Amino acid sequence: MKIKHSKLRNTGLIFELLVKQIAADTLNNKDSKAVGILKNHFGGRTSLVREFKLYEFILKNRGVDRHKAETILSTITEVSRKLDQTQLKKQKYALIAEIKKSYNIDDFFAIQVRDYKALASLYCLLEGQNAKTIVSPSDLVNNKTTILEHLTSTIQDKDDVKESLIEEYSKYDKDLRLLTFKILLEKFNDNYKELLPEQKNILKLFITSVESTSALRKIVNEELTKISDIISKYGAKIKDEVVKIKLDEISKSIKPVSVKEKIKDSHLVNLMQYYDLVNELKTF
Repeated sequence: MKIKHSKLRNTGLIFELLVKQIAADTLNNKDSKAVGILKNHFGGRTSLVREFKLYEFILKNRGVDRHKAETILSTITEVSRKLDQTQLKKQKYALIAEIKKSYNIDDFFAIQVRDYKALASLYCLLEGQNAKTIVSPSDLVNNKTTILEHLTSTIQDKDDVKESLIEEYSKYDKDLRLLTFKILLEKFNDNYKELLPEQKNILKLFITSVESTSALRKIVNEELTKISDIISKYGAKIKDEVVKIKLDEISKSIKPVSVKEKIKDSHLVNLMQYYDLVNELKTF
């Protein structure tokens, strides 16, 4: 899934636009309603304010070294995961509703903002980290690259960024959301952009089953049994004896994960490959 930037949900961008609007209203000798909007929505300790602080921190930190930039970004994404997303959504809706009452929304969002690219990239990165569906690995790399370039004020090598993402995610092997992204980046990369529906479903299951290893083991074993049966059925229909023998060997080699075995990224990779095989068999 590709994460699309939404100006209406980008807390950091909206704050900057409100500040710009106050300046424009003041220059035009108008009583700026944006002042009241800022006071109403960007004060206190709400989820909206907490998310804004993440954007603010990125904007205020420039010219840092690569290591500090990585630490800043890692900390921000971790804090973002802990925000109450339900409350945040409601608070953003209320903010936009008040802006619409006071300004033409198209004119409001047409105002130019200096650090728009960094703000948009951070929005997409945070949305991708918190998404319940699979996002494009290349999008993650591109967005992180843009933010690192903003923080360090230097051009970043995307291959280095990709490696840092893999390294970061590999530290969280208990969190299968991050494990999934690690696998996507390592195994499927740019040569594996299109996932089959079955592959997307199993990846989603890995992500949403982050709390229970036993539950994941059950899911994996159910999928392995299903795939083994499918391969056996196709093998029985194929007339080529060599292919038939190979399929029979593959079907018999598919073994369930034992109760003593921990779910590893190799299990997911194997499932992906088995689904590819099943998809190929459909063409026979």
